[in-house]
Amino acid sequence: MPTMRRREFILLAGAAATWPLAALAQQPSGRVFRIGILGATSPGPAQVMLNAFRDGMRERGYVEGQNLVIEYRAPGAASEQDVAADLMRGGYDVILAWTTPSVIAARRATSTIPIVFVGVADPVGLGLVASLARPGANVTGIANFATDLSGKMIEMLREIVPDARRLGAVRNPDNPGVTVQLRQLLDAGRALGLELQVVDARVPVEFQAAFAQLRQSGIQGVVMLADS
Repeated sequence: MPTMRRREFILLAGAAATWPLAALAQQPSGRVFRIGILGATSPGPAQVMLNAFRDGMRERGYVEGQNLVIEYRAPGAASEQDVAADLMRGGYDVILAWTTPSVIAARRATSTIPIVFVGVADPVGLGLVASLARPGANVTGIANFATDLSGKMIEMLREIVPDARRLGAVRNPDNPGVTVQLRQLLDAGRALGLELQVVDARVPVEFQAAFAQLRQSGIQGVVMLADS
């Protein structure tokens, strides 16, 4: 997702994160609200998104150092589930989850603390919410509808490389949100008479090996499945 679009998306997350705080805001002035963020990368690479989130919160009257505390966590060497469980012990008013695996981990860790997700491809299909209009339970957020675009991606690639017959797709097999994307991609490929080879890459350092494998197979174009 381009940086500007990603920033706008996180600004929306700031709005979404204030929904669970609305009732708490009725409490006496001087209350400091605490938001725990379960991210995907170390704080350094996440600074653009963190700053956008702070901007979104500030626009709604929540300012760090005044009435807001934000703590960012990412899996690192620990598992997503372990980090989520640790966050639940931090006394946060809201948990913000940035990826599909992180919101699934957060949902498993608590059924009471409000969870706001950002950019989950298929929250209804994954069972995170009952519906987009009425999420229910303690989970709400913003869907990115990447699944709706998966079939279009292969159609666009075919337009760019009209003679292509063999295409590749790179996915993170540990992300449950990829399942629907891949199914739509395979359906679109079959409809166009294309052969589609899928390779796995869980982390960026595995991209080189994934592309080398596709190159050796004579793949003529590659689709990167969204890992959000």
